[in-house]
Amino acid sequence: MVNAIIIVMHVIVSLTLILFVLLHAGRGGGLSDMFGGAVGGSSAGSTVVEKNLDRLTVMAALIFAFTTILLSIRLE
Repeated sequence: MVNAIIIVMHVIVSLTLILFVLLHAGRGGGLSDMFGGAVGGSSAGSTVVEKNLDRLTVMAALIFAFTTILLSIRLE
């Protein structure tokens, strides 16, 4: 039962991590350009939304790493 909960959480976190990585700005845009924030260009620096997206991506990556290690220990 616990393994099933961890696997479901792992799948949800991995899909969320994929979404967060795809939302990040590449060479010429990303999240800020998608919502019309291209007025200042790259000279404006990171917006609050991009900083929060960075934080969410790091949190999702840490949860993903934790569930991966937990699954590898439990499914030996």
